[in-house]
Amino acid sequence: MIRVVVVDDEALVRSGFAFILNAADDIEVIAAVDGPDALDAIRALRPDVVLLDIRMPGLSGLEILAELRGDDDPPVVGILTTFAADESIARALREGATGFLVKDTDPEHLAAMVRSLAAGGVVLSPEASRALVDGFSGGPDLDAARRVALLTERERDVLECLPTGDSNAEIGRRLHLSSATVKDHVSSILSKMAVSSRVEAALIAERAGSPAQRR
Repeated sequence: MIRVVVVDDEALVRSGFAFILNAADDIEVIAAVDGPDALDAIRALRPDVVLLDIRMPGLSGLEILAELRGDDDPPVVGILTTFAADESIARALREGATGFLVKDTDPEHLAAMVRSLAAGGVVLSPEASRALVDGFSGGPDLDAARRVALLTERERDVLECLPTGDSNAEIGRRLHLSSATVKDHVSSILSKMAVSSRVEAALIAERAGSPAQRR
């Protein structure tokens, strides 16, 4: 089972996400809490995935994310957003968020996104992807293209697969590579592009006009 904690200051949002995700056979929402209770719940329950609202009164999602980053073996965090693509989003990237979902994500897609997060994939809701690229605080398009140009042809193939949210094993099957080889390519991509996460690499690929992002 994929164990999930939902953190949002609105009770209706928390209950809605819990209802949808608990309907999946392989996902269990083990807690649905607001900001002040989030850190205690996450550290006590040790979920696989945290779905975290970025803006909450009292204790914000950014503050929670920064605290979790200092923990040993922190959970995968997907940010819940409402298109507020600004410095808060850039900071969430720097603090290690690996996915961005809009709160009105189609229920049919929500479970698949959680599975992708749990498997180590990147999750960018189509709506969130466009908003994030528009507000992303990285360099201009020419700089993005320069970073992509540093990659080998095979690394570019892997880069184009990152926005799909597929795990290393799934990317490997698509490209006829082993999971370990894909992992090595991803490490090289992050190093060459001077970024710390798959999400940042995927966003820079979008800014550079990656074929995978133009579909």
